[in-house]
Amino acid sequence: MKRLICTATILTGFSLGAALLAGAQENKSLSDTVAKTVETQQQTQKKQEAWAEEKSDYAARYRAAKVQVDYLEKTRAFEEKEVSSLDAGISELERRMVESAKLKDNLEDSLNVVVNRLDEWVKQDIPFLMQERSDRLASVREAIAKPEVTGAEKLRRVLEALQVEANYGNTVDVSQERIKVGNDEISADVIRIGRVSVYWRSPDGKRVGEFDRASKQWVELDRKYLNSIADVREMVMRLRSTKMITLPLGRIQS
Repeated sequence: MKRLICTATILTGFSLGAALLAGAQENKSLSDTVAKTVETQQQTQKKQEAWAEEKSDYAARYRAAKVQVDYLEKTRAFEEKEVSSLDAGISELERRMVESAKLKDNLEDSLNVVVNRLDEWVKQDIPFLMQERSDRLASVREAIAKPEVTGAEKLRRVLEALQVEANYGNTVDVSQERIKVGNDEISADVIRIGRVSVYWRSPDGKRVGEFDRASKQWVELDRKYLNSIADVREMVMRLRSTKMITLPLGRIQS
């Protein structure tokens, strides 16, 4: 009976040991599974955190790129507008240059016509300061012909020449010139009274005369005008005070 009990006890112990051993193995397997699960979750968490960080970086880059694109689009729109404005300005400038060239040519033609008429007027006018007046007109013609002289300057020179000629009608002067009286060529004091008349007087004061508009010649006057023309000469030169003087005005040009 005791032997049976011992045997049963041994069997029971063996069974219990086997059960404990099986339970230990099962616990180890469960522990390994849990450890692997935790490790997997940790790795997944790390990957998720890395992806979240990478996603945030991509999102920041996207926002920066979008801002840059918006800026570039606005810049391009502005530059396209500027280019369009510049193109319009260039077209307008080219048009003005063409118009300016036309106006310049027309202006030069008109100014040359004015100068030619003024030249003819000087030739038909009473003769005084002929060299000075001729040189002035030649200088104006030269200025008109120069391409580097502006249109405004050319116009100013022509208007100045016209003004000088116009002022001769309101001024008096005495100049020393060579004139031809009859068959004689003499040096004389030429006395201009505006554009009314021009007289002459020999250096010794013994001969006097005037320019006859009708014949367009220098003529000699009667000796009775010696003192009158001498007085006029001195008044023009401011050598004496002015006074009333009777002088011939010559014949009217027909």
